[in-house]
Amino acid sequence: ALIIAEYQCDVTYRGQKEALAEFLPLDAMNWITCGNALQLDWLSICPPTGTGVKHHADDLFMSPVDQAEIDFENEGGETYICGNPPYLGSVLQNIDQKADLSRIFSKYTKAWKSLDYVTGWFMKAAEYGEYTKSAAAFVSTNSICQGEQVPILWPLIFKKGYEIAFAHTSFKWNNLASHNAGVTVIIVSISKHIGKSRQLFSIDDNSETLEKRAENINAYLVHAPNVIVNSVSTSISSLSKMMRGNMPNDGGFLLLDKDEADEILAKDVRSKKFIRKFIGAKEFINGLSRFCIWVEDKSLSEAMDIVVLADRINSVRDKRKYGGKQARDHANKPHRFVFAPHQEGLALAIPAITSENRDYLPVGVVNSETIVGAKCYVCYDSPLWNMALIASRLHWVWTGALSARLEMRLSYANTLCWNTFPVPKLTEKNKEDLTHCAEDILLAREAHFPATIADLYDPEKMPENLRAAHDHNDEVLERIYIGRRFRNNTERLEKLFELYTKMITKVSA
Repeated sequence: ALIIAEYQCDVTYRGQKEALAEFLPLDAMNWITCGNALQLDWLSICPPTGTGVKHHADDLFMSPVDQAEIDFENEGGETYICGNPPYLGSVLQNIDQKADLSRIFSKYTKAWKSLDYVTGWFMKAAEYGEYTKSAAAFVSTNSICQGEQVPILWPLIFKKGYEIAFAHTSFKWNNLASHNAGVTVIIVSISKHIGKSRQLFSIDDNSETLEKRAENINAYLVHAPNVIVNSVSTSISSLSKMMRGNMPNDGGFLLLDKDEADEILAKDVRSKKFIRKFIGAKEFINGLSRFCIWVEDKSLSEAMDIVVLADRINSVRDKRKYGGKQARDHANKPHRFVFAPHQEGLALAIPAITSENRDYLPVGVVNSETIVGAKCYVCYDSPLWNMALIASRLHWVWTGALSARLEMRLSYANTLCWNTFPVPKLTEKNKEDLTHCAEDILLAREAHFPATIADLYDPEKMPENLRAAHDHNDEVLERIYIGRRFRNNTERLEKLFELYTKMITKVSA
């Protein structure tokens, strides 16, 4: 970059002829190959020691070359390949970029469409290392070491004999461009030739860089064995069952805003029995009012006697008849949501999508009169100490390591984040203490009514009493794990992976 910048300045102020004559004249030993790094054969450009390459090329300054071919022989020493992979997630890639990844990954896995574009460079480097003694390191989007991409990419890398030699966990990065956008990145180096020690870098709560010597760095960039966490249908720690909330698929006729609910009540007061509060992720986090028509099978005839409700229910039937398979399958029960696991009693609600900027996952208690929507997860008839687990820093860290990302927001998943969450065996006293912690969090929130979850969990504006309640909850829980508070998130993850490995090993044995 410096060479090009100086040359451009010389061309502007001295002219191209003088710039070429006096600054870095290139010969047959210097050239740039202009092409797509995911399509080119790296071995044809940077061959193994003792082999040669003939290549058609223009030199650095695009001036004509005298010969049609440039001969190069790698006689030894070190060869450095430098690149600048674009940071494009799976949904941002165009057709050509998808084709690039297909050429690389389709012979290894059918799930390659979920991978970030930068993973192509990791795989090309791993393939290059099959024929050369080489190592690679890239600044990358951090999503390749989180969530669904981990079980797709990293087993392929490890299968080729590579290990992670050094890494830096997530940090914010900005470039010098005038319209740069800060992104969260990691640094990962892969090699086949590592000694007993690896280096793991991270940033602590005081923005200081920490270096740790590790025996192994796994795909989640944790000092832990190379275990891949996969979704499971039930909790490995025997925690409460968590499921998706209720899904209407109603064409908009069962869901109501406040004005619509008031209008229905004004037309027939008997409809009050069938109107309940409804919350999805937005309603839960931002305190928005929304309602739904909720009719049990046993009360259908009573509801159909109310004209304003009957009209809406019949509209649902008509809409579902021409919908997808799920809608058509439920057209004969238009008064019901297509997925309706709702149970009476208190329940825990957890939004499926949440901001990565919050220090804790949003979770709350709802009563029987509230229907939790499909954009939330829900635990029915759950002991309150389960809320203390979900609201902990430990669970936030585990979720951050495993969950997929929607842009940068955390995409929570019950089978991956909750069911795999490793928790030590709890005594009745532990559960009692955690119940009190959950109650204290709820009371601290209530003290700031009508502030919303979005208001209360803004990192810059979080009330002191609420932060103190969470700190106490973290201390109580973390002492159950190791008898003291964890020093940082890296230490938290290491302990969680250690416990997870032990638990799944015991189950498989």
